Amino acid sequence: MENRVSVGLLGFGTVGSGVAAIVQQHQQDLLHKLGAEVSIDKVLVKDLTKDRDTGLSPDVFTTELADIVNDPSIDIIVEVMGGIEEAKQAIEQALQAGKQVVTANKDVMAQYGHELLQLADAQKQDLFYEASVAGGIPIIRTLEDGLASDRISNLMGIVNGTTNFILTKMKQENMSYEDALAQATALGFAEADPTADVGGLDAARKMVILSSLAYSTEVSLDDVVVRGMDEIQEGDVELAARFGYTVKMVGASQTDEDGIEVVSEPVFLPDAHPLASVNNEFNAVYIRGAAVGETMLYGPGAGSLPTATSVVADVIAACRNILLEVKGKRQHAPQHARPIKPANKQQAKYFHRLLVNDEIGVLTNVTAVYSKHGASLQSVMQHPSEQDGQAELILVTHRISRQQHLDIITDLDGLAGMISHYRIAGEE
Repeated sequence: MENRVSVGLLGFGTVGSGVAAIVQQHQQDLLHKLGAEVSIDKVLVKDLTKDRDTGLSPDVFTTELADIVNDPSIDIIVEVMGGIEEAKQAIEQALQAGKQVVTANKDVMAQYGHELLQLADAQKQDLFYEASVAGGIPIIRTLEDGLASDRISNLMGIVNGTTNFILTKMKQENMSYEDALAQATALGFAEADPTADVGGLDAARKMVILSSLAYSTEVSLDDVVVRGMDEIQEGDVELAARFGYTVKMVGASQTDEDGIEVVSEPVFLPDAHPLASVNNEFNAVYIRGAAVGETMLYGPGAGSLPTATSVVADVIAACRNILLEVKGKRQHAPQHARPIKPANKQQAKYFHRLLVNDEIGVLTNVTAVYSKHGASLQSVMQHPSEQDGQAELILVTHRISRQQHLDIITDLDGLAGMISHYRIAGEE
């Protein structure tokens, strides 16, 4: 058994510098856990002249990927460079060169994960990606190992800290969306361009990764129903609270005999649901399994050290596989070819907020649309609108299909204005 494992690091930004710090500061812990030293021997950067506050020797830094990939002394390559195409090519080259690979790249794993995992299998190498979802929460390892004996039927998570921070401020401090986003940006919780976060795409990518793993199948980004924070209208957060709900941006998926459905969207969650109390930048993933029942993992979803902790955990796993000579033994081929459920098979309760003319017969005409599409109503409430001559109707349906929900919205056009609508989650 060798007593030293050599690591090449691709990228030295927020996460990369955190990985280096943990490896350097925890040498004795790593030696105790592995019986071997872990050393970062090469680091890929864009600019060699940039000042870096690190204990690493200047000699380890390079601007050439080949210096790392083609170095026979490097055992593990850690990709934390970001981006998609360049990072994907780097991972491919590393696997083809016979290296163990660790990545924190959710974008690459959501778009190319199936292809890269198959390449890892073919090359008899491991590809670890714990940090690609939910930062410091060990959700990938939980699904792969901790719940390997169970059959997962539902996943629902707050997997984007930016949107959760914004919604927490909107609810608890009555902030506007714009002010909450500005604060999230100032604190470093939001990217300079938050489009992927607030548009629901970031959470959708993470749900592709989790759903593929949980259900042992292939889910693609095109399979996900995506709605963003622009669907949340003024007054919705307060209205939700009045009905005993909390607005959350969630990624969710479930599987049954009809197939899989995967969504990333704002939903109404009952205040009593565990995810409703997850606030600020924190993440949580709620899991339902046939044997375990209901369980939830909670923790920091982003940040240099929490994410780096997950990366280093993968490095430790890769080291163990090398030292025990069992690398590349885990197979990643999907077990099932599960269809994506059509909209008429996706069932949920819905909350509709309508603007109507305040006149006789309007309520009858509106409810007739729901009857036409076979949707029964759990509750109907009317209250005055700030606009003269108009009123707001709040309707909560019993369980209907997403297709019924969409057809109702279409048929209400011209009869009522749909201010906002939400799936009610967590009451299945």
